[in-house]
Amino acid sequence: MRLPLAYLQVYIEKQKGEILGVVIVESGWGSILPTVIIASLMHGGPAEKSGRLNIGDQIMTINGTSLVGLPLSTCQSIIKGLKSQSRIKMNIVRCPPVTMVLIRRPDLRYQLGFSVQNGIICSLMRGGIAERGGVRVGHRIIEINGQSVVATPHEKIVQILSNAMGEIHMKTMPAAMYRLLTAQEQPVYI
Repeated sequence: MRLPLAYLQVYIEKQKGEILGVVIVESGWGSILPTVIIASLMHGGPAEKSGRLNIGDQIMTINGTSLVGLPLSTCQSIIKGLKSQSRIKMNIVRCPPVTMVLIRRPDLRYQLGFSVQNGIICSLMRGGIAERGGVRVGHRIIEINGQSVVATPHEKIVQILSNAMGEIHMKTMPAAMYRLLTAQEQPVYI
């Protein structure tokens, strides 16, 4: 099977019985290809030692099994099932961990088309300006128009978004990845 050029084929060598040493999270509803993303690499683990994987990489297939569209728990089970193997073949798409979003809102009469709770995007209006701009459910907003909103109260984020128009630039990342990177959650390596 020939893969599009965007795919990168990666081989990871490891000992039989050894875990791969990754934490994966969902890419977020609204992604072009819903799959899992590498959120963390275990220090000294096979995935990190290979030097071939980065945080943010999307895993498309692993040993020939497609992970596209599968629930997170299924993807985790597939990766855990590789413990007995010494060579793992992955097809990945390089993606930075932070997603750049551009919403074009001509004036305040246009709804942004998404809801946010404590910085996390909870819902998305199908076909709305936010979805067209790349907003994804399950992502944490970390910046709006160059201004960090990491430690900003919910009400202030809503106020910033409510009054924003023209080109609205946002940086987002999967909320689960954000919690890992800010040590709000302990990584569980598989």
